[in-house]
Amino acid sequence: MTPTNDPQSSAPVRGEGWTGILRFAIPSLLGLLLFVVPLQWNGEVTVPIAFLAKAIQHALAPWLPLAAAIVIVLAWIGTAYTRWFAPKRLLALPLWKSMFHITPFWFVTRTLGMIFALLTYFQIGPDWIGSENTGGMLLSSLIPGLFVVFLLAGLLLPLLVDFGLLEFFGTLMTKIMRPIFTLPGRSSINCMASWLGDGTIGVMMTSKQYESGYYTKREAAVIGTTFTAVSITFSFIVLSNVNMAHLFLPFYATVTFAGMVAAIIMPRIPPLSRKPDTYYGEVQQAEEEVIPPSWKPWRWALHQAVGKAKQHEGTRSFLQNGSKNIIDLWIGVIPVVMAIGTLAVAIAEFTPLFKWLGWPFIPLLNLLGVPEANAASQTILVGFADMFLPTVLASNITSELTRFVVAALSVTQLIYMSEVGGLLLGSKIPVNLKDLLIIFVLRTLITLPIITLIGHLLF
Repeated sequence: MTPTNDPQSSAPVRGEGWTGILRFAIPSLLGLLLFVVPLQWNGEVTVPIAFLAKAIQHALAPWLPLAAAIVIVLAWIGTAYTRWFAPKRLLALPLWKSMFHITPFWFVTRTLGMIFALLTYFQIGPDWIGSENTGGMLLSSLIPGLFVVFLLAGLLLPLLVDFGLLEFFGTLMTKIMRPIFTLPGRSSINCMASWLGDGTIGVMMTSKQYESGYYTKREAAVIGTTFTAVSITFSFIVLSNVNMAHLFLPFYATVTFAGMVAAIIMPRIPPLSRKPDTYYGEVQQAEEEVIPPSWKPWRWALHQAVGKAKQHEGTRSFLQNGSKNIIDLWIGVIPVVMAIGTLAVAIAEFTPLFKWLGWPFIPLLNLLGVPEANAASQTILVGFADMFLPTVLASNITSELTRFVVAALSVTQLIYMSEVGGLLLGSKIPVNLKDLLIIFVLRTLITLPIITLIGHLLF
């Protein structure tokens, strides 16, 4: 975007116009209020979009598992029809092609998701698929939450991304985000939305920004696997699982510090450091990070933001884009979460695999002075399947220090296949299952010593 006037000779309002500034400011402030600004309600602290999602989920609770199962079946039918008959008229529609013209691997994944959903909903088939700790948990608890979050966030996410807010913060935050985290300034909004709101929202934002050409493959992978953090609300639930809710403030401070250290290190080591700095479809948007010499940063930020807001085509476009987001998320992600989440949790629940994988951590836990190291080792890698499993296994551990370490580690590990991992794999963000497993282990090795050291200071 090239300036047409000298910013030093005209005030921002004169240069941009009050109408343009209001077109940027009103929807952007509303987006911040909904997705980023934490509020307290009935003793719980989270963002308004999460409160609204929870209220809708509670009101529609009896119907949401059926709705999710229907979406999963429709996703498979559309994919199978497209794969077997290749309808030219439908494939000419960009939305249809992006949703249903997929690779064989993802077709198999959607097929598994459909089978698991139907067997779970109708309570038939083996226990490892439909029990309340495997597919039942996914279809009755996790996926209904995602279903509602996708509905609200898909519709309202354009408030954050389409009216200049990311351009504004992208300019102002570059000098912080780029040297510390190797990321563009606009990613700061993704990070705040995840940490204060919900990691799933962060994945959605990152994927859409990546597809629009604002992030490179490396940047999208870093944000999606490093900053899509567990929300404040979920962190409280995790801590409550080990009966330590009274220590929430030191717990969340520990999680935040360990997570920041991991966020500094992870982009600089493989596999994230080896992701190419190329763009999705080779489409790159204008670079707001480069500030012309004659412009002050905040004025250039405002100029960029107003320019983006002026490009928006109005309410109809807003609703169309929001509806496309919802359909894309429902069809593209929910079947993946059902398939991969059920498999991962079933392996954790019905096999000793994660117990075996935890054995090499016993010497490390002993070295770090963690009591009941044998019991704690079984929780180390089980979080890859689901975030709550470590604290469920640790609930019978007597040592407060060990329970604190297990709970904090389960949050900072970040990648769990029952939700965030499945979301990442179902999105366009360029990471695969191998990447996620390596990142999970690396985050464990980085954050475990930090958490344990702080735990020794607290107990």
